[in-house]
This record gives sequence, C-alpha cells and structure tokens, in this order.
Amino acid sequence: MIRLHNANVIAHTGECLSHRDIYIEGGRIAKICESGTPRPGVVPTDTVDCASYFVSPGLVNLHAHTAMNIFKGIAEDVSAETWFNDMIWPYESRMTDRDIYTGTLLGIAEMLNNGVTAVADHYFGEEQVLRAAKDAGIRMDIAPTVFGMAPDYRDRLAQVGAFIRDHRSDSPRITLRFGPHSDYTCPGETLHEIVDAARRMGLPIHLHLSETKLQVAQSLERTGKTPFQRLHDAGGFDLPVLVAHGLWVTENDLALIGDDTWFAFCPKTYLRLAAGRGGFFDRSNRLNYSFGTDGAASSGSVNVLEQARLFAMLEKFERNDATLRPALEVWQRLMAGHAVFGAGTGKIEEGATADLVIWDLQTPDTMAYYHPVSAILYAAGSANVRYTMVAGEFLKYDGRLKMDFAGVAREAMGLQKELLARGKGRAKVYY
Repeated sequence: MIRLHNANVIAHTGECLSHRDIYIEGGRIAKICESGTPRPGVVPTDTVDCASYFVSPGLVNLHAHTAMNIFKGIAEDVSAETWFNDMIWPYESRMTDRDIYTGTLLGIAEMLNNGVTAVADHYFGEEQVLRAAKDAGIRMDIAPTVFGMAPDYRDRLAQVGAFIRDHRSDSPRITLRFGPHSDYTCPGETLHEIVDAARRMGLPIHLHLSETKLQVAQSLERTGKTPFQRLHDAGGFDLPVLVAHGLWVTENDLALIGDDTWFAFCPKTYLRLAAGRGGFFDRSNRLNYSFGTDGAASSGSVNVLEQARLFAMLEKFERNDATLRPALEVWQRLMAGHAVFGAGTGKIEEGATADLVIWDLQTPDTMAYYHPVSAILYAAGSANVRYTMVAGEFLKYDGRLKMDFAGVAREAMGLQKELLARGKGRAKVYY
C-alpha cells in the first residue's frame, strides 16, 4: 500500500482540494480521507509527503507514433509532401526491430518524464512496440498500422489479426485496435475490409482523417466524398473510432460521426507542417476530443501538455479574444481523453485506477502560481513532474525515471549512426 500524505488534489474538473491522504492498493485508489484521519491497522509500505505538491490524474496522449522518437529532428523545415515522400517513409522502409524497440522506449521515457501515463500508439513493428510498453510499464493502446495500398496488404492484414488474437489478453495496461493508416492509403475496398476485420473481432479502430486541405480536395476529386464520408460508407463509424487529427473536418462530416468517435488534436504538427486552420476549431465544441502529439519527427516532442498549451493560445491569437479556451476548459479536455482507454482512469476518487501525476510547482518555472491548473498549462515542464504512477506503480520517482534511460540513450545514439549509414530505402506508399 502507498500513501500520498497531505496531498493537494487537482480533480479532472480542475477543482482543487487540500489536506488529503490518498491510499493506493492493488493498482487502485483504495481510500481518500482528510489528512491525519486515523486508519488503525493500515501500514503503508511507502509514504510520499505531498504537503508541497499537487496530485492529479495522469495525462493521456491520444495519438502518437512513439517509435518515431528515433527520427526526432531528421526532417525539418519541409512541406508535408516532402516530409512523407522524400524523408520519413523512405527512412522507415529500412527500420529494424531494434530501431522500433529503442525508438518506442525513447518516446515512452519522454512521456513518463512529462506526466503522460497512457498513450494511443499507431505504428508498425507492433511486436516491438508491445515489448517496449511492457518493459517500461506505461498504459498503451496499440493500433498496428495497415496500408491498404501496400503490395503485401492482405498478408499484413492477416498478420495484424493474428497479433491481436495472440496478445489481446496480455496485460491490463495494454489494449489493441486496428490501425488503417488513412483513407488515402487504404483505397478501394481495403478500408471496408479493415473495418470488417475490426468488427469481427469486436475491436475499435484508429486512423488518420482529413489532416490537410489537400487531402480533402483529393478525396473529393477521386471519390466524390470527404475522408469522413469514405469511412462512414465503410461502416467505420459503427465502431468506436479514434480520429487522428481531423483538422479539416467539415460541417457535413459532423452528421456521420458517432458518440464513440474521439478526435486527437495535435496542433504543434499542424504549425510545423503548415497544415492551415481547418474546421476543427469552429466545430470542436460539438466533438469528443482531447490531445495527441503525433510522432516526434513531426511535432518535435511527445509532450501532450505542450499540445494543449498551443491549442489554448492559438484560438486566442487567431480570434483576437483572450477569453477563449480558458485554462479550466483545456484541462478538462486533457482529462477527457482517459475515456478512450476504458481503464477507469482520469479521476481521483475511491475505486479509480491509480494513474497519477505528482506535481512540484515550487520551482523557478512555475513560482509564484495563483492557480495550479494555469501554472501547469502555461508554465510547467518535465521538471515539475516529480512522480508519475501507472496502475499504482511509480515509473518516475522523486524526479527520476524508473527505466535505465542512460542505457536507452546509448543504444539510440548507436542506432542513429546506423540509420544514417543505411540511408533511405524505397517507400511502399505515397502521400
């Protein structure tokens, strides 16, 4: 049993409470009481004095290509077309299992260091992604990527189905879903076939939709339909869907999505790749959404707090209205993403799964603060995350990651040299 003693609590709503003792046992919050309340016979094995700290639910990253931390900084200051076609996909075509495993560990380390307790990952090399997630202890929803236009598409779809059957019960921290890459890389009937495979296995899907204005225009030109309409016609919205981006969602698209459709908004990627304003801002109040980071090769980091921060400020700047997207609203959207994982996380209440962050706001970055939510949203960084806990297990403790990050970093530096020496291969798909 772990006791967080005399804690200041930040609820998922942003409400703050003081002087609470939080008892954690069996991966869950067993008891919350006024600090100092006697509990005869209860002897914690570990007590963290939280009198000067704040305890909140963990942060969730709703869309990441975690292994792409191995490519952080490899493709800068280029258009989206160049980024995909000339840089990332050619390099990815020559990735090894070691690249994927180590890149995933790098991304997980960055996330845990920044208070992210759960991530929805979308990538290939899923065996290595799964291994890294288990080794590091993070909560992860894994969507193995399927490209419908790839020459080995049918073999790949069967491979993903077998992976899911083999591993869907591996760990309560791991969930699985199908990951069609996008409507534009799953042409013809392939998108429908992937959706059908997910339906037969009772699983949700995670895919990219309407990332850019050009994608929507090309979809309309080729098929007469928007990407959202294509997914609807394939039966995709009959399942729980995690939409990566959806930046250029249209008014007519809103009628197609279901109650179990969630959007992962990644504004730093849109800024860096000049993706435009799109329709998301205007329609977000009618959508289920939280924040993702995309891959570190496009966004430069997998720190989801940074994405929420940019989201809040972009709307203020573009609308010339500083009252828009107040901090509490953005915090609530950060917390809303817990619903996607279905793990009972996201709230500090008895019975909830103990995915938590302990914040130290008495640092040069955040002092002097007047409201902890505003301090976190607008000023906090990894140094403010003192502890990160997943399912009652500390993965960052007193400012230090549990994993051997020095060893991961050494491996990554060696792999970086190998990646550059191998150079680019030939991509199987085209953006």
